[in-house]
Amino acid sequence: MNQRPKNGPPGSVRIIAGSLRGSKLPVPDRPGLRPTSERVRETLFNWLQPWMHGARVLDLFAGTGALGFEAASRGAAEVLLVERDPDLARSLRDQATRLKVDQVKVLAEDGLAWLGRSPAQAFDLVFLDPPFAAGLWEPAAAALAPWLAPGALIYVECPRNMSPALPPGWTLHREGHTRDVHFALHRAGD
Repeated sequence: MNQRPKNGPPGSVRIIAGSLRGSKLPVPDRPGLRPTSERVRETLFNWLQPWMHGARVLDLFAGTGALGFEAASRGAAEVLLVERDPDLARSLRDQATRLKVDQVKVLAEDGLAWLGRSPAQAFDLVFLDPPFAAGLWEPAAAALAPWLAPGALIYVECPRNMSPALPPGWTLHREGHTRDVHFALHRAGD
């Protein structure tokens, strides 16, 4: 019998609440792909509840899209998933079609390269949860400024023993941790 390793990625993650509650998203076995745990997502979206309805959301290193689809499920008006892996991006598009969520758009592009463009829109909420081994928190955070709406919220997830240097205008709103990860919600300056 072929079993997934104990610490390997699950075969799927479940959307916790909202209009898509209970829907499952596939988690392919890819190096560096580490979906945000259900427990952390539940805590995060409890924090975000007052800001979700009508929000414009960016999931910069989308991976499975668990954060972006959860935001769409809970009332976000627009969700942009940016994922550089073409197979993952295709899967994200397939999931958006299957779940009939028109407010979710997918770009198959490198997140940092995409941030280097002139912003076409500003986001109220950004999920910054890159592959841990890639070390992209600081360059991505530094490049986000022109993409943020005044007072935007930025979610940052990293290894528990790490503290990435974030822009000085960001203030910590809430934070928590599990055995493996540190997660925090920051507010950008106006």
